[in-house]
Amino acid sequence: MAMRTAQTGALAGLDPEQLEAVTAPRGPVCVLAGAGTGKTRTITRRIAHLIESGQVNPSQVLAVTFTARAAAEMRERLAGLGVSGPGGSVVAQTFHAAALRQLRYFWPSVMGSTQWELLDHKFRLVARVARDLGLDSADRDLLRDLASEIEWAKSSAISPAAYVDAAKAGRRDLPTDARTVAQMFAAYEDAKTSYDGVRLLDFEDLIIFTTTILQAEPSISDEFRARYRSFVVDEYQDVTPIQQNLLDAWLGERDDLTVVGDANQTIYSFTGATPDHLLNFTRRFSDATLVRLQRDYRSTPEVVDLANTVIGKANGRIAGTRLQLVGQRPSGPAPVFSENEDEATEVGTVVGEVKRLIRAGVPATEIAVLYRVNAQSELYEEELSAAGIDYQVRGDQGFFSRPEIMAAMRRLTALADGPPPPMPVLDAVRRALAAVGLTDTEPAGANAKARWQQLLRLVEVIETIVAEQPSADFAAVVRELDSRSKNRHAPTVDGVTLSSMHAAKGLEWDAVFLTGLHEGSVPLGRATGTQEEVEEERRLFYVGVTRAREHLHLSWSLSRGDGRRATRKRSRFLDGVLPTPPSMRDEPRQEPDKDVFRSLRAWRKDFADRNDVMPANVLSEAMLRTIATDLPVDMTELLAVRGFGPERADLIGSEVLAAVEAGLGGT
Repeated sequence: MAMRTAQTGALAGLDPEQLEAVTAPRGPVCVLAGAGTGKTRTITRRIAHLIESGQVNPSQVLAVTFTARAAAEMRERLAGLGVSGPGGSVVAQTFHAAALRQLRYFWPSVMGSTQWELLDHKFRLVARVARDLGLDSADRDLLRDLASEIEWAKSSAISPAAYVDAAKAGRRDLPTDARTVAQMFAAYEDAKTSYDGVRLLDFEDLIIFTTTILQAEPSISDEFRARYRSFVVDEYQDVTPIQQNLLDAWLGERDDLTVVGDANQTIYSFTGATPDHLLNFTRRFSDATLVRLQRDYRSTPEVVDLANTVIGKANGRIAGTRLQLVGQRPSGPAPVFSENEDEATEVGTVVGEVKRLIRAGVPATEIAVLYRVNAQSELYEEELSAAGIDYQVRGDQGFFSRPEIMAAMRRLTALADGPPPPMPVLDAVRRALAAVGLTDTEPAGANAKARWQQLLRLVEVIETIVAEQPSADFAAVVRELDSRSKNRHAPTVDGVTLSSMHAAKGLEWDAVFLTGLHEGSVPLGRATGTQEEVEEERRLFYVGVTRAREHLHLSWSLSRGDGRRATRKRSRFLDGVLPTPPSMRDEPRQEPDKDVFRSLRAWRKDFADRNDVMPANVLSEAMLRTIATDLPVDMTELLAVRGFGPERADLIGSEVLAAVEAGLGGT
């Protein structure tokens, strides 16, 4: 462990770099804080030190961050440090909460009796404007994508008139042509000024209007600046242009500003966030104090080394600010890399490892399974439920609880109650789901694509049922689908966390499983166009790695499964990261023994019937083919089969070997 400086009060227990940041004189301070380096401790201690040393009163400090959770943690830490005074306490809020508070206070002085209301959700107004413009107001995906584009443009300080050029320059993934979006944007802004006789302000307007008032009214800006004299901004790499404009309005000509951030954790560029202000801080303030926090107190050296390797391969301007983390914890287990034949095998391997960790004493709440897109949670929900392991889905609903899946289930159930469709089951399913958004090709627009991915995953679930029950008719398949939906464990806050990598930002667990690490997923398929997009995906992967304190498991699959050829490649971000690159399977693969394969399938069905589980939850088709190809004769050889693992060996190993032997005896 690093030596700590012997100090008292706000300076107690700080390492040399943290101490430098905390005790820096009033004025511009930029803290580049790597993952796990104690940035929240550092900024709260800095605030406490400024107050304890008499440089500022508590009520004169305004600290802002980006989530209510982070703001609450900051307030809790400050309270623990006893930071308060006769004039009040430090204000720690999100940008939007701070702007809302100020706007409510200053609005009457500027706008008089004019009333305004907060538009806390754009969707309804966007639908109304779309209908007036003759757009399809029933297309909820279109409306969501239009609302997202308006939010991006406003956060980026882009007007409707400038939108078309900005969208083209930003390579935006648009739900329709840019001119239509710009027309919609302009009509939306007009509609807010006279909505049922009340002026509406959306969340971006809170920032924009507060900024405008402070810039336009000297008496108001003077009053504000007399109240707040010292500013702290957390996660500074995530500020949007309009948030920076507000910060500039708060500051005026002053420079009493502390910012904390890590450009290599910039993962929200698609929302308008930009690390440019962090990168340019010392240019803007030439006398700024710059401190780098690189001692990682979160993760073991093994995890830290892997994280450094991942981000060390980054390119571009942001990469020039990379921090070389130095692990401060005792050594732990080496990261585990797992290449799998197909998705089902990957999921089975991950859940088997989750069970092993829980049995070894790792609390389920300290385990997270992370993936790139929310649609990937379904297989893990199913496998965890089958294993009797509780889980929670962070930042999203469980698969069968998502609106598009519920709509699809209602559609399929209604059809199943009628006469059987005059076509194969899967054809009938695809035709039925076309009515709820399952098109033949991937649609444009981020929200439409997310919905499409969920529906495609539902079709894959149904394909698995059809493969397991080839004689089942449409109604029987739908009944089995409904049964799987109802048999899911109810999500619980005490279980394993399932989360997208974006939703995991700012969190940490003892054990982290990074899954689906193949090209097209990490980086995401659409992120292969520009270097900037690929580099943001690399940073997202880096964020995922740095969530792990001790156990880190990285996995990918070579095919989707269901008999499909292995066409996937592992993520490019793993190049040079794997300690010993596994075979990429360039040599022709041996064919499975047909008699052994039949014997294994017959055994699997019997085992599933005896234990009242689905056959796919015993062993996947791909695993059966692998065993029928490798023909293991003892437990050692069976354990050498990729993805089988000790959990399966304990439960079914002897029966599998017996089925192999029975198949060989029939040749």
